Amino acid sequence: MYDITRFSLADMTRCGTALRRMGDGASTMEGVAGKVVEHLYQQMTDPGTGEKSFCLIRLFKTHDYVGLNGDLKEFVKKVLGREPSSPATKCLTLLATAGRKPEWNDRTMSRGHQAIPLASADFVGQIPMIAQLISQFGIEMGSVLRPDPSVILDLERRTYNTFYIADAVGSPYIPAQDDFVVPFGVKSVLGFGGVLSNGELFVVIMFSKVPIPRETAENVRDLGPSVKGAVEPFVAGAVFA
Repeated sequence: MYDITRFSLADMTRCGTALRRMGDGASTMEGVAGKVVEHLYQQMTDPGTGEKSFCLIRLFKTHDYVGLNGDLKEFVKKVLGREPSSPATKCLTLLATAGRKPEWNDRTMSRGHQAIPLASADFVGQIPMIAQLISQFGIEMGSVLRPDPSVILDLERRTYNTFYIADAVGSPYIPAQDDFVVPFGVKSVLGFGGVLSNGELFVVIMFSKVPIPRETAENVRDLGPSVKGAVEPFVAGAVFA
């Protein structure tokens, strides 16, 4: 178990080792992602009460529109109001989810986040949380929308910053304040991730019921390479279950 309010370097090492092993025995990237979010959800607890520290944890990965299944393509078209102008349009696709409500444990039941089209820089700018996430990670928007083969190796080797919102209540970067943040007691939001060998971005986003200090955010950043190690073997294989 880990106390997210006092997540030390030793905790990071121990958690990272566990996450790196999540690919063992898996047959799809979605299967690995499910094990990752479930581990984090179950293991991050309040030592005083034993309650889960996070109400919701999700793992997303960018994916070309053309490679999505029929249901996800329909979801993207509903969000855009049309079919994307290019089959290579990147979509931030929900691979796994774990949380307090039953429907938060099934990616196909997400009403607004199954696949978020990153149709253009202007379009992403209208989604404050995603735009801020990419900015805080320190990635150029163009590298997400259209990965350049000549720089993918450099992107892959980097360790990225965290997405960190210390106070979620009233934050312009965290949507659904009245429907989600306030009623479920979300205090802080923390995300980490990286870039895979094919240039695709992956990110884990965690919504905490306890305030998360900056030191924790800095230590959590180094979990990104561990999750990457678990999902990377499936880049050229089966993504969806």
